[in-house]
Amino acid sequence: MSEYIVEMKNITKRFPGIVANDNVTIQIKKGEVYALLGENGAGKSTLMSMLFGMYEPDEGEIYVRGKKEKISSPSYATELNIGMVHQHFKLVSNYTIAENIIMGLEPTNKFLGFIPYVDIKSSNKKIAELSKQYGLEVDPTKKIQDTNVSIQQRVEILKMLYREAEILIFDEPTAVLTPQEIEFLLEIIRGLKAAGKTIILITHKLEEIKQIADRCAILNRGKLIDVLDVATTSTKEMANKMVGREVSFEIDKTPANYGDVVLSVENITVKDENKFEVVKNASFSVRSGEILAIAGVSGNGQIEIADAITGLVPISSGKVILNGKEITHDTIREHINAGISYIPEDRQTYGLVLDFSLSDNLALKNYNQAPFSSKGIINHKKFEEFGEKLIQEYDIRSGQGTKTIVRSMSGGNQQKAIIAREVEQNSSLTIFVQPTRGLDIGAIENIHNQIIAERDKGRAILLISLELDEVMALADTIAVIYNGEILKVADAKSLSVEEVGQFMMGVTE
Repeated sequence: MSEYIVEMKNITKRFPGIVANDNVTIQIKKGEVYALLGENGAGKSTLMSMLFGMYEPDEGEIYVRGKKEKISSPSYATELNIGMVHQHFKLVSNYTIAENIIMGLEPTNKFLGFIPYVDIKSSNKKIAELSKQYGLEVDPTKKIQDTNVSIQQRVEILKMLYREAEILIFDEPTAVLTPQEIEFLLEIIRGLKAAGKTIILITHKLEEIKQIADRCAILNRGKLIDVLDVATTSTKEMANKMVGREVSFEIDKTPANYGDVVLSVENITVKDENKFEVVKNASFSVRSGEILAIAGVSGNGQIEIADAITGLVPISSGKVILNGKEITHDTIREHINAGISYIPEDRQTYGLVLDFSLSDNLALKNYNQAPFSSKGIINHKKFEEFGEKLIQEYDIRSGQGTKTIVRSMSGGNQQKAIIAREVEQNSSLTIFVQPTRGLDIGAIENIHNQIIAERDKGRAILLISLELDEVMALADTIAVIYNGEILKVADAKSLSVEEVGQFMMGVTE
């Protein structure tokens, strides 16, 4: 019997214009937490998608429990007790939690002894018991559309456990979670390991790997660079191998040179669809040459503030003034034309048109202006030229260049495309919401440098981030939000991490 539960030998996978995996060999022991580390687009998800049967390798062999397998579909992978939680969840939003978990394995009973029906009552009971057993408590009767991302991730994990998976693949599991939710998930993974499960963790978050992984395989542009014992390897060494160069963990930032007020938010109140006040009488201003960061725990109104400033949600009361002109009730196009760039939290829903090409997405804000169009006629050649320029300048990795359909790109490269498009607007105000979510250490370093470069050009920057370290490193001024209210606005140098953390929890004394 092989000492490895999974062996992937000499795996090569090609897509048009790109070699996603180039002769990769990994061997995973039963009961270990094995991390796959690499930059966005390094081939991590592709490799695991082959283990889960979503793709087949062009070359190479896969062994599970010592037996050579041709994993031609996810259903066959499930038969082999392999499960996968994808970076972008695969859930039906108008189904209940239980219905999503049992889909394809619906337990049936017979009414009057001969009319079959799905026994949802017993499913609800079984799922409630399973969720309690693994510390993943959920309400089986709740619809997915009424749950947050943390609960949805629990549902994806329970889907695997319901199918009795022994090999659990997590693809960027913490990309959309708050720091508190991340800690909870890491505890769950420790519990799964203690229960004898084998965990494969696709990530680029070095601190999480240090906390939880036994070994770590590093991929760079499709090639296996090294396999390291995590306990004896520093995060700096991992980062350098992952990116292929020396990575700086320090942010080089000169003192701010403030100019005139660009954005003034005066006593705004925003209500949700249930008429509940999610932003309450909030006021702050951002000057040119200033990074103002709004710090807060997820769900305290910071996203609604950004959406209100950009015209995506209506403002119940108060004013938004940009460069001395009130824009409170202007249209979204008028907000863009007034000089606002916006990097949204949810790149796939609000940042991109996933089935458009990369060049079309990069020109979304300007397609109706010269040189992209003239007298209503679009000039596709200009789209291509602009796209090629941004691909080079922002290191956007795409298999077919500007013609790549954005849906096929990695999440990190989708994020780079949005940032490239928005920064190139040369707007007087740029709003960054979770700009480094889902990005690797090298890309984070680049994005941070770009944000500071924009500030140094005299732009006003509004940064909304759940990463407190990111807020403390980048901000010139910090506004802390709690329960829809701005509790504190102060110079970043005058606040400690502990003080900001206390305000984020609503402690004001």
